[in-house]
Amino acid sequence: MQVRSSMSIEYRGEKFEGYNKPKRTPNHPTKSHAVLAKEGDTIKLIRFGEQGASTAGKPKKGESEAMKKKRASFKARHAKNIKKGKLSAAYWADKVKW
Repeated sequence: MQVRSSMSIEYRGEKFEGYNKPKRTPNHPTKSHAVLAKEGDTIKLIRFGEQGASTAGKPKKGESEAMKKKRASFKARHAKNIKKGKLSAAYWADKVKW
């Protein structure tokens, strides 16, 4: 792992702006995002999100009932894993994609 003066971090051949800063990974075959998660002294590369999937995104004014239900279902289905914190993919998917 290399740390550069501008807080750019290289980890396993990928560059990150810093810890806990998710980025898109358009060239990855299966995952749409990656984040170099850090909690305490633990550092972990986490990939999350299905490449090409249309998620509900952030809540929007005038959003359809179907999208509201889709978002609620995701949060309910993954609630246990979201609670695990920054070292789980569900936490980042909830924060970035839902």
